[in-house]
Amino acid sequence: MTRPELLVLAGLHTSGVDAVIARIRVLDPTVAVLHHDLRDVGSGVVHRRLRAGDTDVSTELELVHGCLSCTVREDLLRVLAGPARRVVLHLDPALEPEHVCWSLLHVADGGTIADAPDLLGVVTCIDSGNWLADATGDDGLAERGMSELPDDERTVAQVAVGQAEFADLLVHTGTADAWTLARTEAVLARLAPAAPRLRLADLDERVFLTGAVRPARRGRPDDVHAPLLRGHPPLSRDCGVQLLLFSARRPFHPERLHKAMDVLLDGVVRTRGRVWLATRPEAVLWLESAGGGLQLGYAGEWLAAADATAWEKAPPERTALASLAWDPQFGDRAQDVVAITYDADHAEIAAALNAALLTDAELAAGEEGWRAFPDPFAWWDTAAGAPACSAPAELIASSAHGEKEES
Repeated sequence: MTRPELLVLAGLHTSGVDAVIARIRVLDPTVAVLHHDLRDVGSGVVHRRLRAGDTDVSTELELVHGCLSCTVREDLLRVLAGPARRVVLHLDPALEPEHVCWSLLHVADGGTIADAPDLLGVVTCIDSGNWLADATGDDGLAERGMSELPDDERTVAQVAVGQAEFADLLVHTGTADAWTLARTEAVLARLAPAAPRLRLADLDERVFLTGAVRPARRGRPDDVHAPLLRGHPPLSRDCGVQLLLFSARRPFHPERLHKAMDVLLDGVVRTRGRVWLATRPEAVLWLESAGGGLQLGYAGEWLAAADATAWEKAPPERTALASLAWDPQFGDRAQDVVAITYDADHAEIAAALNAALLTDAELAAGEEGWRAFPDPFAWWDTAAGAPACSAPAELIASSAHGEKEES
């Protein structure tokens, strides 16, 4: 029996996404399109719509034990078990495809939804006239009326950037003046360099990602230790857009890093990278910013702080890279951060981050001395483990609208 094909479709602006769906249904009249509208999710209700052939059925679903991911996953499994050979999962504008795909690939009971369908990957719709403003702004989802999820402090920028960054194909669905389009293209070429970009008018069978020749994610999230420059992005400057690379082999002083983090919010589209704090020398922290929102989360442990079992369980790519860059004093621990800027002073960012590193005198105090440094970051209780439905990197600190908040 042929496995059904699953395509994930994302985008902030509903008119553009609807236009892509209309095109998909013309290209393949047998496709099933499943959508979960989250406008009442705060009340425990998801509005579900399934279009397949001539049928168009809308119903309401109650959250499965209070979990949105489980609700979407279980409903999708039912549709995949049906007659459709190709299913499009149309995401609510507030959802980021990486988190959804992670949920689809990691089921709490040890199974995986990918055992059933052929996960083709992610298509993201880009409203050319508004996407860049969304991706560099600081509006919260709640301010835009886009999220009813409790305690959802994400910004529109975090969603816009996350949707584009994780795409296997980007579709321009809006119109823009020449400068805005050129600058948007410059950002996308560095944010998702492996994803082809098409205009809606040119959309054809390539929307099903069956003929992709460039490296593609196919809905698979990167490991936190994967190369940060995925897909060979341009390193030159274009329309003011440029990549910044920051690397260092000594730890950050937590208090000085906390004060320096705002430098990654002004004139910066995206920041991603691995961070090492002196007060927790065994922890790999993942730093991620978009527009006016920034997060720092726990993402595992360095091999330098682990036993032989961790080496055996680590992917061969990670152990190979760790061995090649191994430092006699610090092992694989390092700072590695990449930022996409559009109106920022790279020298100022580098100076702020360098000033947050331990000085020679602080370094000489050793790990026991480092643990006594003032630390404004809250910590996730890693010993207790993460919730079964959570993503791998657990939030320990966030910054939105330029003001830091610990969680």
